[in-house]
Amino acid sequence: MFRKHKQILLLTWMFLLGTLVAGAQETMKLSLQDALKMALQNNTNILNSELDLKMAQKKVWETMSSGMPQIDAKAAYSFYPKVPSLPASFFDPNADENATIALMPKQNVVADITVSQLIFSGSYIVGLQATRLYYGLTQQNHEKTKLDVIETVVNTYHMLQLAEESRKILNQNLDNMNKTLYEITEMNKQGFLEKTDVDQLEVTANTIRNAMNQIDSNLDMGYRLLKIQLGIDEIAKIELTDQMESGEALTISSTLLIAEQFNIDSNIDYQLIETSEKAAQLDLKLAKASYLPTLNGFYNHTEKLKAPLLDFQPKDLIGVNLNVPIFSSGQRSSIVAQKRMSVEKAQNTQKFVSNSLLMQASQYKNDVKLKLEKYLNQKKSAELSDDIYQRTLEKYKQGMASSMDLMTSQNQYLTNLTDYYQSIYDLQGAKSKLKKLYNINQNLEN
Repeated sequence: MFRKHKQILLLTWMFLLGTLVAGAQETMKLSLQDALKMALQNNTNILNSELDLKMAQKKVWETMSSGMPQIDAKAAYSFYPKVPSLPASFFDPNADENATIALMPKQNVVADITVSQLIFSGSYIVGLQATRLYYGLTQQNHEKTKLDVIETVVNTYHMLQLAEESRKILNQNLDNMNKTLYEITEMNKQGFLEKTDVDQLEVTANTIRNAMNQIDSNLDMGYRLLKIQLGIDEIAKIELTDQMESGEALTISSTLLIAEQFNIDSNIDYQLIETSEKAAQLDLKLAKASYLPTLNGFYNHTEKLKAPLLDFQPKDLIGVNLNVPIFSSGQRSSIVAQKRMSVEKAQNTQKFVSNSLLMQASQYKNDVKLKLEKYLNQKKSAELSDDIYQRTLEKYKQGMASSMDLMTSQNQYLTNLTDYYQSIYDLQGAKSKLKKLYNINQNLEN
């Protein structure tokens, strides 16, 4: 009976394991928008950035709570090997002259509780403003991290699209080349063509095969990179569903992006430098706040397990502590002077970054224009070289062109085709950089 149950459990486990393996091998189909959503949820840099954001929230509360009521309790045990005492006659004239009365218990437990409240502190007020600014800075860094991740995922996705499309075209060319090679081989067997022509085509076919092998290697590394960026397992299988943007669609999207106006206030780097300048201002205010007094209120209650004979300490105590800075030999004024210079440095940096971003916007926009023009020219060259190759191939079959002519036109076509796809990738990369500068987030809405 036990053996039968064991077999059933083993079969169940094997079934579940098979289901898990089958599920793990299921191909994950991803559009660019799906990839971006997954990256924003699982990318390691974004996950760490979100933790930084949560830590900043706790930091704000930490600073706020330091100005709220504080309650502290403590207890102390004391033991006196020799207890001070007075003659009993000090209290009672009729008492035995050898009798003594202890002034305090030989051992005791004293517990007290203290409630304190900050009433006024310039440093606390400025510190509270600083922590809120720090939280805002963390939010901006989180936004910058997302923009960085979006840019890298978009570029990797486009690179894979380009490689997949290139492989498809090369595979089609290899099929055509193999058909032509078969025809030429048969014609050689019948004595119509020389063996040199067959060898020449074989060399060309091998060149295409080598190019496909290189693309396969690039695809393997590219998909591994995308999995890391998306935060998914290495064993997962990915299939891209979006077609590579090209033709009129690519031209229109590039033209529209060029027409966009740069709003420097929306740039994340400018926002960060603005926040840094505000932080320098708050640092200056914090240094000035060191001249202000600090006022604290407190309440203390004490309980003793055994009260001494003469106990002059009250159980309850209410009071305030006032700390007034008077003279620091110029230390505070030196700190304030340094912070004022730091503010000036931050303002200078803000101007420099502002001018740099404006120049960068112009440069990136011109780069998109140049890449768009290069793409259009390369597209035309690829189409022309394809026509030349097809005409040369027909002439070669009819005996009107040599194998060298065919090889030259084939190499010219492959070179122009490679340059064409490279121009698409370069244009997409230039667009990604400009979008990041403009802080144009990808539309991730459902």
